[in-house]
Amino acid sequence: MSAEFRNELIALIEENRKAYTDMSDTIWGYAEPRFQEYKSSELQQEYMKSRGFSVKADLAGEETAFIAEFGSGKPVIGFLGEFDALSALQQEADKTERSPIEGMTNGHGCGHHLLGTASVAAADALKTYMEEHNLPGTIRYYGCPAEENAGGKAYLVRDGYFDDCDIALTWHPFAINKVMKGGYHLANFRAFFTFHGISSHAAGAPELGRSALDAVEMMDIGVNFMREHMIDAARVHGAITNAGGIAPNVIPSEAQILYAIRAPKVTQVKQLFDRMCDIAKGAALITGTTVEIKQVAAYSDVINNDTLNDMIQESLDQVIPIGYTEEELEYAKQFQEVTTVLDKEGLKAMAGELGRKELLPHPLWDTIIDKNTRFGGGGSSDVGDVSWVVPTGQVYTACYAAGTAMHSWQATAQGKSTIAHKGMLAAAKVMACVGADLLMNPEKVAQAKADWKEELNGEVYPNPLPADAKPEIW
Repeated sequence: MSAEFRNELIALIEENRKAYTDMSDTIWGYAEPRFQEYKSSELQQEYMKSRGFSVKADLAGEETAFIAEFGSGKPVIGFLGEFDALSALQQEADKTERSPIEGMTNGHGCGHHLLGTASVAAADALKTYMEEHNLPGTIRYYGCPAEENAGGKAYLVRDGYFDDCDIALTWHPFAINKVMKGGYHLANFRAFFTFHGISSHAAGAPELGRSALDAVEMMDIGVNFMREHMIDAARVHGAITNAGGIAPNVIPSEAQILYAIRAPKVTQVKQLFDRMCDIAKGAALITGTTVEIKQVAAYSDVINNDTLNDMIQESLDQVIPIGYTEEELEYAKQFQEVTTVLDKEGLKAMAGELGRKELLPHPLWDTIIDKNTRFGGGGSSDVGDVSWVVPTGQVYTACYAAGTAMHSWQATAQGKSTIAHKGMLAAAKVMACVGADLLMNPEKVAQAKADWKEELNGEVYPNPLPADAKPEIW
């Protein structure tokens, strides 16, 4: 197929470059945490309305969730966006030393201000292209809250907002350009275990007390022993969120621990979670306490799709290399110098893992990493839940100096740079081009669905959220 349609979509995105970079910078400044992205969501909703999209909001119990839609009929192509920030990562832009902004408590250390804006841009450009070329079909932008720590997309999936969607496209800011193949993310549950005991004076009447903190510690010991008997790829992390107070002479009546449980498949996570629930019940029995178990988030593994991967690769080839100025290369080099020793070691390991050690001297990796090269696998994403019900494609584009850790103040500091803007717009161009290709070639939609069914191999979405789970701030 001729590349003319790609050139046209790329030009449409470039025409509105300032609107998109202004949007991402504004959301960077809002830096709103999960389920509280009120201004960020409103900004995107108003923009999409101004561009002729219909908008419905406050979805699946998530006040900041919305869908912007244009067109009618099949296929339905969805673009996934996010806009939540991370706690404790407030940071002045472009500063190469830790410099928190006074009065702020959050920062966009994972680039979700870029993520959502690029998906907005892709949908916006594709709408114009559809109008100019009379293309049938429907496009949607899904404004998805609370990817961090809460898995907001899982609630949208559970409540049916993807039931009639045919294809989902998304991306994530990173320091490399690469197709994101399924299987790179771990499924993940998050659950609170709250123990209730009996308070008493630890010296005067210890026999009357039943320590909730003892139960938390007993459970954690049991989980540590469980680690010896789970698959190597699984991970369990815990944080005591309530130790029962600070008085050592008072037996605590309540204590709580929060666990994140990860494994390559969501079914494997469920098995580990069930075992941990038994450990919690055993700890309660041993200590004479009771336990309340509350699962608050679930992220499923990502289902791979080779058809969409190939289409993303083809479009990625059209926009990479991005092209950087000498000033941008120097800017990136300065941020490389302030990464931690571990991050520097991690960069070397990543270059080796990707088979691209020749890139190490370069502060910006303006090249494409082979889509078949495996990379990563330790993190989790609620994109996985979407991919169980809709064929889904994803891409990385470089928005940061090579070696920059996500969830760091260094990432926040680079979030308004021209490097970040260029990576964001590159991702928008890739997604818009793939979307247009799918609309013009419905047989590719059918092939992506066939790939999806083959990859699932008869499995159905396990719907890992409890039926009574609700989006909440915890």
